[in-house]
Formats: sequence, C-alpha cells, structure tokens
Amino acid sequence: MKFPIADQSILVTGGAGFVGSHLVDALAPHNDVRVLDNFSSGSREHLPAGVTVVEGDLRDPLAIQRGARGVDLIYHQGAVVSVTESVAAPRRTNAINLGATLDVLEQARIEDARVVLASSAAVYGDPESVPIPESATGDPPSPYGIQKLTGDAYARRYHDLYGLDTVCLRYFNIYGPRQQGPYSGVISTFLEQARAGEPITVEGDGEQTRDFVHVADVVRANLRAGVTETTGSAFNVGTGRETSIRSLAERIRRIVGRNVPIVHTDPRPGDIRHSCAETSRARTEIGFESAVDLERGLETLVEPATGDVIDAMIGEQVVEDEG
Repeated sequence: MKFPIADQSILVTGGAGFVGSHLVDALAPHNDVRVLDNFSSGSREHLPAGVTVVEGDLRDPLAIQRGARGVDLIYHQGAVVSVTESVAAPRRTNAINLGATLDVLEQARIEDARVVLASSAAVYGDPESVPIPESATGDPPSPYGIQKLTGDAYARRYHDLYGLDTVCLRYFNIYGPRQQGPYSGVISTFLEQARAGEPITVEGDGEQTRDFVHVADVVRANLRAGVTETTGSAFNVGTGRETSIRSLAERIRRIVGRNVPIVHTDPRPGDIRHSCAETSRARTEIGFESAVDLERGLETLVEPATGDVIDAMIGEQVVEDEG
C-alpha cells in the first residue's frame, strides 16, 4: 500500500491537540512534519518522535512564518474550539480563529503551499432542515461560528483570487481518544460521568440530534483533502447519520457497563435542535466517506491501547480508499 501523502514537508498548526495529533501520527512516518503549537491545550506526549516542534502562538505571524517556511502543505487545525469562550472573549478568540487563519493563508501564498483548513458545522447555525448541504446559507449565532464562517470564506476566496490550493473541511461533532478539557464534547462528558458512577446529565429532553464522526474518519478526510484535485471548495465531514442525545447516553451507559441514571436538566439556551451532514459531495468530489460506525467508535474510548487502535483504523481505511 502506498500512503496517499509521502515525501512532503508539512506544517500542522495545533498539531499537539485532539485532531491535530492524530493527523500528525498518520503523516509522520511518511513525511517531514512540523508542528506549530503553544501547548495551551495540546500535549507534547501526543507527538511522535522525529516531528519538528515550533513552539509559538498562532497570533504571532513570525511563529507561523518559522513553521511554514519551505513547506508543501499546511493543515491549519489550531483554534479555540469553544462557543462559550468565543462569547466571553470575542476579540481574543477572533485573533486566534480568524486573524491567524489570514496569516496562514498569506504565508501559504509566499510558500505556494496547499492549505487544508479545519472549518466547522458551526458555520451553518440552526439549519432549516437536515441533512445540511454545503450550499446551505450560514447564519451562525455565536462569535465562534462567525469566525469559522469567515475563515472558511477567506480560504475559498484565496483560491479564486490568488490561485492558492485550499480545501475547507467542515467538521461535525468529532469524538475519539485524546479529546479532553471543559469543551471536549458531550461524548467525553457522558463517559466521564458513567465511569465515575455519576448520573449522566442530558440537557433538555434529549431528542436533539447530532452527527458524531470519529477522529479516524476526520484524519482520513484530511488525507484526501491533501491530495484532491478539487480545490477552492468546502466539504462536510460527518457520517450523514443522526443520533439523539438520549440514545447516545443509553449507548454509553451500556458500553461502560454502569447502570447509572440518566437525568434531564434545563435545555441549553440557543441550542441547535438538529444537525446532520449531507455527505454526497465529499464522497463524489474528494473520495471521502465515513467508515467508523458509532458503536465501534465508542469502543475505542473504552478499550486500552487506543493509540494502536486508531492507527489500525486509519490504516484499514487508507487501504479501502486506495483499493
């Protein structure tokens, strides 16, 4: 099997974080990989040997310049991924989520490097219907969604105006090993509660739905985006399947093996009722389709040696893609 991206010089911003570190794991055996990270949320322990670390803040254009000098490909994963934090500190999060994206695009123009941008389903806001196509009108209710929508638009315009190869990947609800912290997602929260023998707390009636996509699938989408001839576009990265929050809590309780109660609290203000990706465009134009179902994906959070499990899952999917 030939790995889809090989013998390239690659920068991964936020490469010590959740998605970034799994992407670095996949790329590093075949490429010269650099990681730009300030380690505010990522961990050095997640980085494999042989990776060049450029420690710095995304708000520093010189740090981006050091990291990107001479590279062929930039995976821009670094961001503040919290809606709550963006509401509390819109100027600071804007500097990281949008200002740094512009600096990355500008440096990519100098280097003539492809940029694969981590965008978000937050660009859509509360959709009129699901599944959500990439053509849906974006009306994000939070600064985070606005920042992601604007960065997404900038990347596509840089392609149109300057001929820069860009691909935007609009992530839906990602989960998997290494996801941590106060904004790590509902799956991590439910797992922590179940393991501790505490009640699983569901906000609202639990009938709200989300499209949960495993990090191994997200890595594979990034690999496809790194080589696709279809640039200047945005693609949803999800499964195309809805899961209710109540049924998610029940699955996690069963997989963990703890018969803890599921309790309902007040709904979160402004919470989106339903979210699910329309995935046909990613399938037909960049050759990406999710391969990890929710049951198997949740098991990777419970089983030991999760790093080996994820490596194997990504390897299996790359074989299928190439086959």
